[in-house]
Amino acid sequence: MAVMGILYFPWALVSRRGARAACLHYCHWVRWTASWMVGLRTEVRGTPPTGEVIIAAKHQSFLDIIMIFSEVPAGKFIMKRELLWAPVLGQYALRIGCVPVQRGKRGAAIARMIADVESGLADPGQLIIYPQGTRVAPGVRKPYKVGAALLSEQTGQPCVPAATNVGLFWPRKGIWRRPGTAVVEFLPVIEAGIGRETFLIRLESEVEKVSNRLMREAGFEPDPQHPGA
Repeated sequence: MAVMGILYFPWALVSRRGARAACLHYCHWVRWTASWMVGLRTEVRGTPPTGEVIIAAKHQSFLDIIMIFSEVPAGKFIMKRELLWAPVLGQYALRIGCVPVQRGKRGAAIARMIADVESGLADPGQLIIYPQGTRVAPGVRKPYKVGAALLSEQTGQPCVPAATNVGLFWPRKGIWRRPGTAVVEFLPVIEAGIGRETFLIRLESEVEKVSNRLMREAGFEPDPQHPGA
């Protein structure tokens, strides 16, 4: 990451295209090297969105970030403000249009993002949000927050849910990587305007159901009490 960040820095400094090219190059490099270094293959199912949509994704490790970003043309993330201080990662995140938020102040960040898009200060694209708010290890239960529903409601944009099993092979902590097939699956669109409560119920049900199916394919049996199990 550091090497690519330095090599692309002059281009990224003057153009978002340069920043995005650097991030895409890094993502493709990680997926390629993981396949032959540790036998960790990556597979994307469903149809990656190309228009202005919200992607509400299950988040298990850094690998699902890499896979989703490398499959969409203009991805940008709602991310923790603390990540701005991460070397290379934070600077490039800002250049590609990511939205840093403080915990407890997500609504203000969303309102600012909407205003920026409308005024032409920010490029449109696929806004990626993790509705559980953080990485969640396989088998762990964590409630879905209202952010994705609020964002869809305020922008009028449809939402594409995304399920995954990547945490079985690339854990949320540590450096150990396991061989196998890590999958991200894009699910059918949830249209805007269906009501916040209905949106959240449908989002959690569909993402958890498919994530559990993907984990079963990889030999992991979710807790029978887990949503979607």
